[in-house]
Amino acid sequence: MAATIIDSRIFGDMFSDRRMREVWSDENRTAKYLDIERALAKVQGGLGIIPQEAADEIVRNCHLEQIDWAKLKAKTEQIGYPIIGIVNQINENCRDGLGEYCHWGATTQDITDTACVLQMREGLALVEQDLDEIADALAALARKYRDTPVIGRSNLQQATPITFGYKMASILAGIDRHRERLQQLKPRVLMGEFGGASGTLSSLQKGAMETQAALMKELGLAQPLISWHTVRDTIAEVGAFLGLVGGSLGKIAMDVKLMMQTEVAEVFEPYAYGRGSSSTMPQKRNPISCLYIHANISVARQHVAALMDAMVADHERSTGPWEIEWVSLPEIFCLISGALMQTKFVLEGLEVDAKRMRANIDLTHGLVMSEAVMMGLGPFIGREVAHDLVYDLCRQALAEKRPLIEVLCETPQITRHVSRGQLEAMCDPANYLGQAGVMVDRVLAARGYEA
Repeated sequence: MAATIIDSRIFGDMFSDRRMREVWSDENRTAKYLDIERALAKVQGGLGIIPQEAADEIVRNCHLEQIDWAKLKAKTEQIGYPIIGIVNQINENCRDGLGEYCHWGATTQDITDTACVLQMREGLALVEQDLDEIADALAALARKYRDTPVIGRSNLQQATPITFGYKMASILAGIDRHRERLQQLKPRVLMGEFGGASGTLSSLQKGAMETQAALMKELGLAQPLISWHTVRDTIAEVGAFLGLVGGSLGKIAMDVKLMMQTEVAEVFEPYAYGRGSSSTMPQKRNPISCLYIHANISVARQHVAALMDAMVADHERSTGPWEIEWVSLPEIFCLISGALMQTKFVLEGLEVDAKRMRANIDLTHGLVMSEAVMMGLGPFIGREVAHDLVYDLCRQALAEKRPLIEVLCETPQITRHVSRGQLEAMCDPANYLGQAGVMVDRVLAARGYEA
């Protein structure tokens, strides 16, 4: 019986990615516990800390198919943590009491935290793949629509023309910064834990640091300089990173939603028969993916805040904040995976109406070119004088419902300096795209694409 939206048989594959749910599943988490206990026995056998015979026997009995899930559930409910239940079952399956050497010198949190890091590594690999694909989709849109004019908007009002390629490239630059952040944080956060009760490895009389080093090498993780049982910045950093990614995905969803409005109709989510339809209004085409993106990133952001609370841990082993991570971290990963999945779908099949974009630029009959006119007149009458004059002429054009160019051409204070042809050039959106194309090329060049 699924109670959360992530695990729902109906909604699960819309709010999250199946691959990410598998990463944070009970099965994969338990498999990671076993991987760590197996690796610990292996390296301690090799170092002579435990008998090699015991190490071999423990390794043979660290397999997921050997786990009795009912017993593990019962033991977890009894103890409060699953690790002892795992160790008990490994021990029971080993012959001649050799399983007593399992978990030698470790503590519950060592195994739990290191398993979490292994899960994060798998989860971040999926995030990296999705970010790469989203970046590629944005790059393709930026290149294709490099010179396609679209109105820029400020405070939901028409501003000055830009290009749709510029709009996509600006978002792409942010996604590429996330990809850079991900590479930078990996060495910090993909770090295992093996410290024993209070983190000092006091339970191992010999080979303590050698065990820690060999264990991390076996697991492919960084060795910590010092135990981090209650210093949780690395976990919080991963959550914060995913929160930042979610913010960028939300920006994409917000713009697509607004541009899909009937009155705007410049871009659309990919069409599929019946997708986004209404139960009562046959004409509707709702922005379904954008809605899920918005919901996911909003909830994930609240979980990120919870991870910041989890950092406030007491002494060397905490009383409660640690468990916040158990709730919040998997949900952040799963929700962001769903948002990434929906974003890829939108961008890879985005429908763009360049004609409607141009028509929307022309909606104001030239008013959106007022800045261009002001700047064009500035050298002749001064920028501030030009600003106030053009402001008044814009109000006149609105009141009289006439094109701005006509009002401009009837104003002697203007026509004594510039011709109608010059004014028409000032009012042409294609002449006022600034460095949009250059900036698109710079973003693409930074990714290794030729302009």
